[in-house]
Amino acid sequence: MAKRRTLNDPESLRQQLVALLINFEHELRDGDLRSKVLALLPAHNQLRDMGSSLIPKEDASAARDRILYYFCNYPRVVIKGEELMIVAGISEWARRLRELRVEFGWKIISGGTAKEMAKEGEFILPGIDASRLGPDDYILADEHQDRDDAFRWNLANEIRRKNTSVRDRILEYLLRNVGKAINAEELRYVAGNKTEWARRVRELRTEFGWQVMTKTTGMPDIPVGSYILASARQAPEHDRVIPDAIRREVLQRDDYRCQQCGWHQEMWNQSDPRHLEAHHIKQHVEGGENTKENLVTLCNICHDKEHTR
Repeated sequence: MAKRRTLNDPESLRQQLVALLINFEHELRDGDLRSKVLALLPAHNQLRDMGSSLIPKEDASAARDRILYYFCNYPRVVIKGEELMIVAGISEWARRLRELRVEFGWKIISGGTAKEMAKEGEFILPGIDASRLGPDDYILADEHQDRDDAFRWNLANEIRRKNTSVRDRILEYLLRNVGKAINAEELRYVAGNKTEWARRVRELRTEFGWQVMTKTTGMPDIPVGSYILASARQAPEHDRVIPDAIRREVLQRDDYRCQQCGWHQEMWNQSDPRHLEAHHIKQHVEGGENTKENLVTLCNICHDKEHTR
């Protein structure tokens, strides 16, 4: 099919659309079904052209670029799929959206993923009730592109096909990306789009002792929807029973800093991949309770020294 030549002036397109709709009056009155459909095609195309013309070509000329431009103008805001269809100006807008997420590393979270995160207490954005989001709702969680994202999707596809449990597949993916910010959509994909993925991530942290950090559980500076396995080491068994809510309160109380050496998350780097843990002042095995008063924030190095003593 030959590509239609389009104008980029919304007002000119509006005037042409009005003329087409006025002329459609004759078809409504006298035409048969097919003639009505054929008469509406130019108006349909004109409406799509109007949508794509709302963003100047010098800012974004292709459909994928227009979708990204729209998201970047409204980060951390719920965007409807119908909005993206309008600004894209093409019927294949969903494919272009997937390309932005998979091939170009933009942290765009779907409504379904956000809802699954919210059930585990991992989705917190002011003014957004994740329980009300639908599958065609989308949120740009962070304006920064992750160029490594595209390379990781090949690994995600490899692990996704394995005949293992959802939890094991997620753990393997995290272990092969220690210290890297992993998008929630990646973990959902590795899990085979199973809705249980967020619960399995929480289990890895709270029941199996893997240091999976999120915005609410140890790394307040990373975007909502990102997960980082801070270390390939499991926490001691006696520290795996601390509820997430208590752990979060302890970290917040201690300003996300080790209370012995002062290490904090802004000091994190690949050569010093420490992370923060909650330490029992009175040991759990000796009857120490999982309360704020009996817990203190330590980095994993200071935590190890405490247990060595």
